Amino acid sequence: MNPLLSVQDLTIEFLRDGAYQPVVHNVSFNVFRGRTLGIVGESGSGKSVSCMSIMGLLPIPPARIASGKALLYNNPKPPTDTDNADPTNRTAIDLLSLSEDELRRHRGNDISMIFQEPMTSLNPVQRCGKQVVEMLRLHEKVSTDEARRRVIELFEEVQLPRPEKIFDSYPHEISGGQKQRVMIAMALVCHPQIIIADEPTTALDVMVQKAILDLLRSLQKKYNIGIIFITHDLGVMAQIADDIAVMYHGEIVEQGIARNMLENPRHPYTKGLLACRPPLDSRPYRLPTVADYMGDTAQNHAIADLSNVTAEQANGTNTDDKTNGDNERMPLISVHNLHVDFTLKKNIFGKPKQILHAVDGLTFDIMQGETLGLVGGSGCGKTTLGRTLLHLINSTSGTIAYRGTPLDRFDSNQMRHLRTKLQIIFQDPYSSLNPHITVGEAIMEPLRVHGMKGSDSERRDAVIELMQQVGLLPEHFNRYPHEFSGGQRQRVCIARALILQPELVVCDESVSALDVSVQAQVLNLLNDLKRHYGYTYLFITHDMAVVHYLADRIIVMESGRIVETGTPNEIFDNPQHAYTQKLISSIPRI
Repeated sequence: MNPLLSVQDLTIEFLRDGAYQPVVHNVSFNVFRGRTLGIVGESGSGKSVSCMSIMGLLPIPPARIASGKALLYNNPKPPTDTDNADPTNRTAIDLLSLSEDELRRHRGNDISMIFQEPMTSLNPVQRCGKQVVEMLRLHEKVSTDEARRRVIELFEEVQLPRPEKIFDSYPHEISGGQKQRVMIAMALVCHPQIIIADEPTTALDVMVQKAILDLLRSLQKKYNIGIIFITHDLGVMAQIADDIAVMYHGEIVEQGIARNMLENPRHPYTKGLLACRPPLDSRPYRLPTVADYMGDTAQNHAIADLSNVTAEQANGTNTDDKTNGDNERMPLISVHNLHVDFTLKKNIFGKPKQILHAVDGLTFDIMQGETLGLVGGSGCGKTTLGRTLLHLINSTSGTIAYRGTPLDRFDSNQMRHLRTKLQIIFQDPYSSLNPHITVGEAIMEPLRVHGMKGSDSERRDAVIELMQQVGLLPEHFNRYPHEFSGGQRQRVCIARALILQPELVVCDESVSALDVSVQAQVLNLLNDLKRHYGYTYLFITHDMAVVHYLADRIIVMESGRIVETGTPNEIFDNPQHAYTQKLISSIPRI
């Protein structure tokens, strides 16, 4: 087959400390009509940088293309008469050699991009339809009415409900999955030959993720386009990719047909990426990481042996049996008939006209020392529930009791003391850290606020000791958040939550945006800290594989209500509710 796009020996450099340093080294790959090339690797491996260079979206300077070509062929449609076709009768345009004005004619027309985060990619002060119309009218001479008609038809094609209403909606008025469909429509509006999808499903729940993947496959089949799909999740890659290129430290270390690579990976890095994913058929004592596979061979064998040991075997107990004996343990948190409502609209007299029942009559216990998993699709009320338990959101009715005492009986001083017992780890570690203070100061701040430890020197010693326990170094104390990787920032947030030695930690999607290897490190860390200190976790997530690995017991939520509760084995082996069955069937599998 002749490629639509051929990237050859691409090398990209960035200006650092007054000198250019390579970040992508001699990368080569081809994109074919009707096929999806998956580019997989951890953050910083060069996936997005390589593809943004093709689109001409890198900031120059500090970036520069040191060498290489990105050849876009101008007659990509397959000939009808293959016997008489001349495969050499094709001319190519090197996208890397074009000026900005020349490149603008191809960007959107021939090659488009779906960005990772639709909320930051869409203009928050413009209606969704207008943004897609703008893209169309930049490249084609069409009237406003014709553009609107075509965009609404495209919204229907990408399966947006009520396309006319969404055309006139602002981005904040629609869900994350709907925003991503708007981005797909924007990429397709000029009928490009190639679409680059940069982590388009990372922040989506499993059902929306499956719907987006199915949509991309159906559109590819209909229009016979080539797709570059960038991700760090090989499970997602297995669902959509025909070919895979694995990137590590700016280089492609392995590439080939997807099924062959997933069944028989050759490079240690690829093997590590596959092993990092929490398995659905077992619950190992620890998860391997990429570093385990890139190190000494003897160490690798030891890691493999330990990863095959189940948590039950390592602890000498059966997790499910232990959880079923909850009546022998005291509830740390008891929730009874909890309701949390939000007023969406009011009438002219200020009375509620439209109410959202975010949490609708929940009753459950969190037992001391357990990890309770809370799963469900986006908008089901998981985060609202977690924040209500911590009194960050006020409940409408119902009771939340700590060790048998309802929270509404606590006065302000008692509630302030209770804050030391109940902590939260937020989803995005970067936005939850103050960029203007060092991470050491951020971790030490709760000790100062609550007057714990006698002096700053004692507090500093306690912080450094905890930093080492979560895998950070003492010299990291005086560094700022931007100097750390995503996984390291999440470790800082974990340390900040644990410095007060709480009894309950609410983990709100705290690993959803992390690479699979970093995710494995954080999950291992949470398990180690729980075994050592006896922490209790409420683990909120939309990742079913992660909750299967980590949780002792699982609650499934839909539309603010609990639809099913059970142990991981009960939920995954014999789901009773249709919604749970749909969640489990949506899990990407290799």
